[in-house]
Amino acid sequence: MSDEGTGADAGADGAGAEPAGADDLTHTDDAGDVQMVDVGAKPDSSRRAVARGEIRLTPETIAAVEADAVEKGDVLATARIGAVQAVKHTWETIPMCHQIPITNVDTEFAVGDDRIGLTVAVETTGKTGCEMEALEGVTTGLNTVWDMVKAAEKDAEGQYPDTRIADVEVVDKRKETVEE
Repeated sequence: MSDEGTGADAGADGAGAEPAGADDLTHTDDAGDVQMVDVGAKPDSSRRAVARGEIRLTPETIAAVEADAVEKGDVLATARIGAVQAVKHTWETIPMCHQIPITNVDTEFAVGDDRIGLTVAVETTGKTGCEMEALEGVTTGLNTVWDMVKAAEKDAEGQYPDTRIADVEVVDKRKETVEE
């Protein structure tokens, strides 16, 4: 989850934000030491972040995934579990993230001729955003796909010339104040 610092938040959805300068970095103190941002005084907000990315694979591997013919099992079901697990544990892997209450995770796969896309939407109600959770869901979900199909993707030298994870990005983030 992304901690929104004081002064750097340009609005409910972050649109129109100026690029952060060194003075806008919220994870360092005046001496330059790393710190977790204090969000205690911030009001609770309903928040949603959506991230996406893709893994490029050979057409033969895509066909095996679609036919549920991968030796390790159901690739997309396993990747979905991996994505959700990663969302729930983001605070344990990214040092300055807060542990936040995840209220919903949606995962959506798009299978193409030579790639599988994954979109992860995360929702929470709290004091800080959930972009990092969405990104962790995407990257872990795609890494899980790679792990499940790596035997099929290796070439004669044991390398992965056609396999890559690409275009991981946050595509949407929203924040609405919670009415009391």
